[in-house]
Amino acid sequence: MNNLIDGKKISLDLQQEIAAEVKRMKEQGRRAPHLAAILVGNDGGSETYVASKIKACENVGFTSTMIRHPEYVTEEKLLQSVYDLNNNPEIDGFIVQLPLPRQINEHKIIESILPSKDVDGFHPINVGRMVLNLPCYVSATPYGIVHLLQKYNVETSGKHCVVIGRSHIVGSPMSILLAKNTQLGNCTVTLCHSKTKDLKSHTLTADILICALGSPEFVTADMVKEGAVVIDVGTTRVVSTETKSGFKLKGDIKFDEVAPKCSLITPVPGGVGPMTIASLLRNTLLAAKKEIYS
Repeated sequence: MNNLIDGKKISLDLQQEIAAEVKRMKEQGRRAPHLAAILVGNDGGSETYVASKIKACENVGFTSTMIRHPEYVTEEKLLQSVYDLNNNPEIDGFIVQLPLPRQINEHKIIESILPSKDVDGFHPINVGRMVLNLPCYVSATPYGIVHLLQKYNVETSGKHCVVIGRSHIVGSPMSILLAKNTQLGNCTVTLCHSKTKDLKSHTLTADILICALGSPEFVTADMVKEGAVVIDVGTTRVVSTETKSGFKLKGDIKFDEVAPKCSLITPVPGGVGPMTIASLLRNTLLAAKKEIYS
């Protein structure tokens, strides 16, 4: 198919640019950027994602650290790990892998991270600076999507973008970024969610459709306008007898029937996912260079 958005290739291109910058830093006698990750429990998806981040760090020349806690960790113990990373001058940025177990207040943990080390871009200060169009760490998945649209020369100005899903990780920041008065913005954005009535009437008018629900194959062909650009953020593990692992990743878009209608579409896997990791590395590089918070 010639309408596929190759997120894997664009991600590798971005990682090569980052690796070249890391090489220059080392040649100047500076240390490599250092990314840390806190992982709680043994969720399969989280394990895979964090392992991918660590591997990507190696590929671009970063230093990486993983801190593990059991599922039953106390909030106090987790906060101590965040405090330690906040105060470690060798750590440029770090993430706390979500979701967290029920005994942990997720917002409390996120707010305890220094904004200058919040390379996930989830801290209220980074979110607020993004809204005000000030320098900040933009959360990795939305930035990755914007980068893909830019690389594929997708015209956004004056276009109608429909975002399905209003999470603070993807949907809400995505709607803000595309509505901004910026080069890759100026969309008229409709943000849809579980309480939206007659969802299909909205999606059928979308020039750009971004789905971030986590509901496998939710969007079908009859919901998509001919020639639309479709971005599938969903990555749900479903049981499969076709793979050695016993599962496969499914997106929110029913790909086989939707793809023929699109001018461009992201596959799952190989679309948005690789860009999320590359964007996290980009934020960590910015943190190491003190380009956002000096």
